[in-house]
Amino acid sequence: MLNSVDFSGRPFHFIGIGGIGMSALAHVLASRGLPVSGSDLRLSHITERLASQGAHIFNQQRADNLAFFTGQRCDHSANQADLLPQDLLPQVVCSTAIGDRNAEYKEALRLGCPIFHRSDILAALMNERQGIAIAGTHGKTTTSSIAGYLLYQAGIDPTIIIGGEVSTWSGNAYVGQSDYVVAEADESDGSLIKLSSYIGVITNIELDHPDHYSSLDQVVAIFDKFASQCEVVIGSIDCPTVRDRISLDISYSLDPDSGADYIATHIRENAAGTTAAIWERGEKLGDLSTPLLGLHNLSNTLAAVAIARQLGVSFQNIATHLPGFQGARRRFEHRGFHNDILFVDDYAHHPSEVKATMAAAQVQRGGALASGPLAGNKPRQVIAVFQPHRYSRASTLLNEFATAFDGADRILVTDIYSAGETNTANITGEQVAHAIAQYQPQTEYHGTLEDMTQVLSTSLNPGDIVIFLTAGNLNQIIPDVMAAYQQSAPATAPQPEAALT
Repeated sequence: MLNSVDFSGRPFHFIGIGGIGMSALAHVLASRGLPVSGSDLRLSHITERLASQGAHIFNQQRADNLAFFTGQRCDHSANQADLLPQDLLPQVVCSTAIGDRNAEYKEALRLGCPIFHRSDILAALMNERQGIAIAGTHGKTTTSSIAGYLLYQAGIDPTIIIGGEVSTWSGNAYVGQSDYVVAEADESDGSLIKLSSYIGVITNIELDHPDHYSSLDQVVAIFDKFASQCEVVIGSIDCPTVRDRISLDISYSLDPDSGADYIATHIRENAAGTTAAIWERGEKLGDLSTPLLGLHNLSNTLAAVAIARQLGVSFQNIATHLPGFQGARRRFEHRGFHNDILFVDDYAHHPSEVKATMAAAQVQRGGALASGPLAGNKPRQVIAVFQPHRYSRASTLLNEFATAFDGADRILVTDIYSAGETNTANITGEQVAHAIAQYQPQTEYHGTLEDMTQVLSTSLNPGDIVIFLTAGNLNQIIPDVMAAYQQSAPATAPQPEAALT
């Protein structure tokens, strides 16, 4: 990094400010009274929130945006040093998704603006204080949300920067007054190694980003470097890779015979959540209840308990407040309940995440509609609506995706969401659907979101649990599909088209 991040008052400009990670950082900087601007091609409630905090939002990505804080327009025929005072040139923040062809990025280079990856800003913020970095292939957002929530409720008042929105602090970031910063740490592009923290958490390690890593060994190397830069490393030994290849200071596990520092036993799952007895280094702390479904979320909760205990939070405090945690958005989020159909939005986009969501769905199936008028009269069907995310992931993990939907009664697959990738693997959503159909014959392919909306709007039945699994834009159709069932539906819905064979 050629320049140091300046928090003394110099402006910041975010290219793609509406992104979930970028907006969290912008929120923290704007909350500190720093001048913030940013651009995004799609405005949203997130950009509206930033605007209400004083950030200036552009809905186009143009070179002239960078001159906002100087009041001068860019003149490409002039010497940039004569146009914009160097101390007023904004510090430009971008993510890996911003390419060399972006007009603002090109202009930032021409003007000589300091340019930072979003991970540089996060690292600088964490270096100011006592960092608590939550890393891992899966579970980062949920674990950091629970940890932030428990510390917030305990009065520790941390700053929280995560990749999901939480109702408790009305967004994906919160600025606290203590020296602690809880942040989600992303390994997708290798920037994880920039972080040095007081506490580092590793939930699990798998190959999830074949666009950046060619092997699991490369992924492990990034996590190992991250661990070496943390004072205290907390990790799940239920993940063999973490257990065998990362040096841990504190371990946690759902296996009562694992010998981990923190263990959950006597686990009881139902549609209202999960209850377990929690043990700390062989001593029972007590019983804990979480409203989150699935053993994977109990594991995430156990990691958050380990963090809270490391900071001196009493188990009674943890047990009192945890039942009030409602989860992060898009993590098995209930979006609506219409005509006795439950609509769920979930971020799952890796085979392991899909399996975990399907397992949670089985628990939900056992009691989600217990209070509905049709309870007990009709079988509840789990309908999985899946949008593969990235060509590289769909191609590399195709066999794993094929076997990830166990427990679904019906599976509908769309075209692949590219996330800006070129389809060098020549893979299609229809191929993904056919691979799944080899194990789950009740699989259908409906390529476009329009096709999927039409099919779902006419083929669901009372009692169905419909789960939209996507890290892309599939969840945009949920309101339209729900609207089709908000009025009384026919007693017998039209049958879906034939499944793939």
